[in-house]
Amino acid sequence: MNERPEEWASRGIDITRPSIARAYDVVLRGKDNFKVDRAFVSEIAKVIPEIYDVASHNRRILGRGVRFLAEQGIRQFLDLGSGLPTVQNTHQVAQSVAPDSHVVYVDNDPMVLVHGRALLDENDRTSVVTADLRDARAVLEDPDVNRLIDFDRPVALMMVGILHHLHDDENPQGIVETYLDAVPSGSHLFVTHFCASSQEARDAEKQYLAMLGTGRFRTPEEITAYFDGLDLLEPGVVPLPLWRPDGPVPLEAELSIGQKLMYGGIARKP
Repeated sequence: MNERPEEWASRGIDITRPSIARAYDVVLRGKDNFKVDRAFVSEIAKVIPEIYDVASHNRRILGRGVRFLAEQGIRQFLDLGSGLPTVQNTHQVAQSVAPDSHVVYVDNDPMVLVHGRALLDENDRTSVVTADLRDARAVLEDPDVNRLIDFDRPVALMMVGILHHLHDDENPQGIVETYLDAVPSGSHLFVTHFCASSQEARDAEKQYLAMLGTGRFRTPEEITAYFDGLDLLEPGVVPLPLWRPDGPVPLEAELSIGQKLMYGGIARKP
């Protein structure tokens, strides 16, 4: 990609600093990233050599989770902090199960809008909204969100790989609760999150915070707290490969550092 900062700046894109969405694109081996993003990932890989596998685990649980939710009858998906489009996106998985599924992607990176709108031009049941998920009220009142999401019917609130980019003083728990308050009984919360599961994970957290400015590795108990008041579905909050796997996986005690770097789960609002 052209790496002239001034040309991207005119589109609201700063390529002199790594971005969350583009760094994730790097570890998914995408092409919508810049030298600064690749340099950041290279530093993380020195601490967690399996970082590319971690991204793959997160992408696979997204597919399994969305498929599960669609099979439970969920037809509305609000994908918060969705990142850049890649293979097996939320709308592709959901609509493969139920073609009438509505999906709204929300991200504050302008590059997501550029690429997402091109991808979704011919899909009138899916949209991309540029907004900051931390401003939950603005997201929930956005006209494009409300065009596709009926908040009187169950919604899947997806926070896959994004809450760890909220600092403690930004009140991530309160943000989650604001979204949950806006959806009815039968809605679901889907979370994956960096976990402070090893010394290497804690070292990676330092790198994330120093170079990206975000990346909070929380304990399993802290991650599970996001589901307070909900009915947590089996198998609970677990390392990503262990959440309803579609093939054989190692026992938890045998998981590698990378396999335990992120935990996730899904819960239903009673």
